[in-house]
Amino acid sequence: MVLRTAGGHFSLLVFLWSVAVVQSQNVWSVTYTTQSICTLKGSTVEMSCSYTYPSGTVTSTFWFTKKFDVENYVNLINDRNYKGRVKDRSDKTNGHTLRITDLRESDSAEYKFRFITDQTGGKYSGYPGVTLSVTDLQVKVATTWWLMTLTCSTTCTLTGNPTYIWYRNSTIVQGASSPSYSLYFKTEDSFYCAVKDINSPAVCECD
Repeated sequence: MVLRTAGGHFSLLVFLWSVAVVQSQNVWSVTYTTQSICTLKGSTVEMSCSYTYPSGTVTSTFWFTKKFDVENYVNLINDRNYKGRVKDRSDKTNGHTLRITDLRESDSAEYKFRFITDQTGGKYSGYPGVTLSVTDLQVKVATTWWLMTLTCSTTCTLTGNPTYIWYRNSTIVQGASSPSYSLYFKTEDSFYCAVKDINSPAVCECD
């Protein structure tokens, strides 16, 4: 058969490649680098995406969490709750990165990216978006007659396998890098926990 010849194989491969290109050119899509993030109050977060569209020129791009009706989307840049804390950085390959500083627990939401082209009906929003959970640190204490266990607790699992830092009377406890720290004797000392490389306030537990 012709398909068994070298030339036939080459032609078949070219045909399949051409079909793939045509299909990709007709896709509207937004792809996020992650679907969920858990981080600390007071820290900074970045979330990124890339998008594709069939034709035309992109005239507007923005991130949003709210919309009031079918076409009334609230651009985060213009949202007074994010004033001075939001930046949207773009690159030359249809990529966008949203940066939010000084995070608040009220920032917990699903963040979506939307773009608009100059074509009729050329609008697209990326659903589902990125779910951001902003949490605070809290020291929880469990005691027995001979053991006290301190746990640096959050309401969600922090993204990125963070390293914890424990302080005893404002001095770093060497070798303590997990969310829990145990003492074999009760103490009147003060303990703090924080997370390395995240600009977040430490939490104090004072007995």
